[in-house]
Amino acid sequence: MNPIVFAFPGVASLSDRLREDVGATSGILHWRHFPDGESLIALEGDCQDRDVILACTLCDPDRLALPLLFAARAAREFGARSVGLVAPYLAYMRQDARFHAGEAISSLHFAAFLSWAVDWLVTVDPHLHRHADLQTLFTIPARSISAMPSIAGWIRANVANPVLIGPDGESAQWVEPLAQRVSAPVVILEKRRRGDRDVSVSAIDRSVVEGRTPVLVDDIISSGHTMAETLGHLRALGSLPAVCIAVHGLFADETAAMLQAAGAARVVTTNTIDGPGAAIDVADLLTPLVRERLHSIRSSMA
Repeated sequence: MNPIVFAFPGVASLSDRLREDVGATSGILHWRHFPDGESLIALEGDCQDRDVILACTLCDPDRLALPLLFAARAAREFGARSVGLVAPYLAYMRQDARFHAGEAISSLHFAAFLSWAVDWLVTVDPHLHRHADLQTLFTIPARSISAMPSIAGWIRANVANPVLIGPDGESAQWVEPLAQRVSAPVVILEKRRRGDRDVSVSAIDRSVVEGRTPVLVDDIISSGHTMAETLGHLRALGSLPAVCIAVHGLFADETAAMLQAAGAARVVTTNTIDGPGAAIDVADLLTPLVRERLHSIRSSMA
C-alpha cells in the first residue's frame, strides 16, 4: 500500500508537495488542546501495514515533542509497518556541548528521544557545529539535506551583483559553498555574543561591498540581533540595501520588522517553517531522502 502522510500545523504546503512527490495518501491529524495544557492526538486514516510519514517542523519543540511522540506511538498501535519523521527544521541541535557546569547537552538527549519515537528522520540544514554528521547523534537512520541549491537559485533570480556575508565562523559552512554556486565574493565576520540579545560583529571593508548588493546569509534567524548589527555596519558604509536570507525563519517577537527597520530591503527564508517570507521551496530537496528511506524499508522486508 502507498505511504500515508500526517502533517502537523506549520508544514501544510511542504507536506502536500511531499505527499504528491512520493505517491502517498493524506491522513488527517487531529490535535486537541485541553485547558490543563495536555494534548490528545487522533489519526484519521488507515495505518495498517503502511509506512507512516509524520511531517512536523520542530520550531516550537517543547510544545510539539509529546504530541509527536503520541502520533508515532498511535500509528504503531494501528498497525504501521514503519514510522518516519520529516522534520524540515530540527530543534535542539545548537546545544552540542556543556558550556557551564550542570548543563544538559540537549542535542544528544533530543536525538535519543526522537530515535526512540520514530524509525527514521530526514531534515534540512541542522545546526551542526561540533558534530560532523547528523547520524552520529542518532541510533536510527538520520539524513539531512542542504538548502543551499535552492537558495542559490533564488539569489540568481532575484539579486543582481551580490556579495555574500556570513555573520560568524559557524556560518562559513553554508555561506562559502553558496558563494561558489552564485559566483559571488564572500565575507565571513566575527561575532561576539554577550547574551541572547546582545551581540556585536566585526567591521566590514567598504571596498568589498561597494557597488554590490549585500546578502546576509545564516542558517537560522531567531532574535535577528546579529543580522541587525551587521545591517547597521552596512548602512554606515552607505552600501546598497541588503537582503537577509536564512534557511529557517524562527522570527522571535517582531524580528522581521526589526530587520527591515535596520535597513533590510527584503527578508527571505525557505519554507521549512511557514511564514510570510518563506519564498524558497525545499520540498524537492527532501523528496529523494524520503524515497530512499521508503525504498530501504521495502527492500528489507522483501
